[in-house]
Amino acid sequence: MESKFIRGTFFLTAASLISKILGFIYIIPFTALVGTQGYALYKYAYGPYTILLSISTIGLPLAVSKFVSKYNELGNYRVGLTLLRYGMYLMLISGIISFTALYLMAPFLAEILIDANDPTGNSVEDVQFVIRLVSFALLVIPAMSIFRGYFQGSQSMGPSALSTVIEQVVRIVFILVGGYVAIHLFNSSLTNAVGIATFAAFIGGVAGFVVLLIVFFKRRKLIKKQRDMSPNNEELNILSMFKELIGYAIPFVITGLTIPIFQNIDTFTINELFKSIGYKLDEAETINSVIGLAQILVMVPVSLATAFGMSLIPGITSAFTSGRVQEVQSKITQTMQILVFFTLPAAMGLCILGKPIYTMVFGLENSPELGGGILQWYSLGAVIFALFTVTAAIMQGINEQKKLILGIVFGIILKIAFNFLLVQYIGEIGPILATYIGFIVSIIYNIVFIKKKLQYKVLPLLQTLKEVFLLVLVMSIAVWIVKFLTELWLAEALGLYSRSLLTSIISICAGMFVYLGIGSRLKVVKGLSLIKKRNKNSKGE
Repeated sequence: MESKFIRGTFFLTAASLISKILGFIYIIPFTALVGTQGYALYKYAYGPYTILLSISTIGLPLAVSKFVSKYNELGNYRVGLTLLRYGMYLMLISGIISFTALYLMAPFLAEILIDANDPTGNSVEDVQFVIRLVSFALLVIPAMSIFRGYFQGSQSMGPSALSTVIEQVVRIVFILVGGYVAIHLFNSSLTNAVGIATFAAFIGGVAGFVVLLIVFFKRRKLIKKQRDMSPNNEELNILSMFKELIGYAIPFVITGLTIPIFQNIDTFTINELFKSIGYKLDEAETINSVIGLAQILVMVPVSLATAFGMSLIPGITSAFTSGRVQEVQSKITQTMQILVFFTLPAAMGLCILGKPIYTMVFGLENSPELGGGILQWYSLGAVIFALFTVTAAIMQGINEQKKLILGIVFGIILKIAFNFLLVQYIGEIGPILATYIGFIVSIIYNIVFIKKKLQYKVLPLLQTLKEVFLLVLVMSIAVWIVKFLTELWLAEALGLYSRSLLTSIISICAGMFVYLGIGSRLKVVKGLSLIKKRNKNSKGE
């Protein structure tokens, strides 16, 4: 059981990392093609699309994962297949409804985002066009995601991992090739290039869905055999099945929507908030775009937490259902240790190297001074988002869904309130601090209930992380010194981009050398190596 959990975790972690890294890399040539104004337009489309996607799936993919895991643990494999069949029907219907809703709402959303009387930025028609193009993805992504939930609930992470990577690769190729052809070969408008980029979500979704279907049909004999040989094949009433599933699903909707909701609060309020304190539309759109670009960099290490959170839910559900509380506690500790080991140094590195890294990645045409400062402030969000993702996954795994929702709603209310309060006093940093306040409150709320429900002791966990905290401090000092000396050594005659590139590469290499060199001696890393060794041995048996 343990080796299966760890193997699945690493499958999803690797896939999520590859997907996030690809998603990070393609932004570099994409922003070079369309600039901050084009990226703002792209962000306007993806914001409401993400919300509608979560609503259209009504939390079913992860709920299916939890449901299938529970009944597989009880020896009833038939229920999972029945759920997959009816869940597909439901997702096809909800996908059509959500596509229609987003397509028809495009004019209304565009008018909220853009002041038609200010010609300095994107137009209402441009925003409406890209929102309508991205809406087509809602026809396929919900149905694809239900398959992923089924495979994950069956503790088979490989198909989901492969599908995730293929979807991202196809999407990115379509974005970059389509955008380049539109602008450089056909001399088309920036709006058309961004429209192609948003339609790529549909193309990528089709590719990912095809992969899952192929895997499922290849395994259909094995799945049927597993179903027929399971000791408890009692069929459940469809209505009672969906009643239980929806009970799981609603919290997953709220949890899955949390980070997109926080991001959309910024997307939909920043333009008006900054215009209210004297900015023009194009200036407000630049801030909006730059915050979105900084989020991309911050979310790369967060992909670790996302992968662990998704893998954690079926394992914790199985252990909790069977009353194995110590196993639940062990998995939480293990996940938290690895989470902090990977996300904290990444956050500190982004904080110290914010300006050169932003310039290196997004170039001199995308407001490097503003972007570097925002990235420095936003960097610690990597740890905060990761902690929220994992604590929310744990809350769902131990059936504390109602309390989880209350904490999230309270955090969202605080985010909205502090956005309006802080922007007028501290400008560009206001939305970032408002995000921190909202998430930290939700995290503390989650931890309190996890501690109470599982008698989980936080202090021993912090004790095991002392070495990691000390190592991150040493690494941060080393990175700062190397950055200072590199900038001092590089000639002023060297261009800003070249200085940023060399400073970032040298400092990152120095930080990795210190962190991994010393970190290889830590107990956390030795424990991770032992897990990998056990996993390898289990495969060979």
